Amino acid sequence: MEITITEIAAKKITEKVAGQEGYLKLKYDTDGCGCAVNGVIAMWFVSKLNDDDIAIETNDRTIYLEKSKVVFFDEQMKIDFSKATNCFQLKSPGQILNGHMSLVITTEKTD
Repeated sequence: MEITITEIAAKKITEKVAGQEGYLKLKYDTDGCGCAVNGVIAMWFVSKLNDDDIAIETNDRTIYLEKSKVVFFDEQMKIDFSKATNCFQLKSPGQILNGHMSLVITTEKTD
């Protein structure tokens, strides 16, 4: 799997985490979505990792994903930031996985 972070997205991530200790994680979030195959990809900044999180090296920083949820992601992805919508975007060559993605900063374990 390959993830690229654009320069503007990297800058916005750095601004939002403001020197806090933690890990950047792409999470396939199913809360309130009905079932495990209906979810939305979210970007979280977490203080702790889970046992099944895997590391993906990017051009900017390491991003973590839940190994059991890798099937919901594409092989090549790019994290960008849209000034027009003031949101992060997760794209692949074939689709937009999330065009209005926030960066959620949490201090709890992401089970």
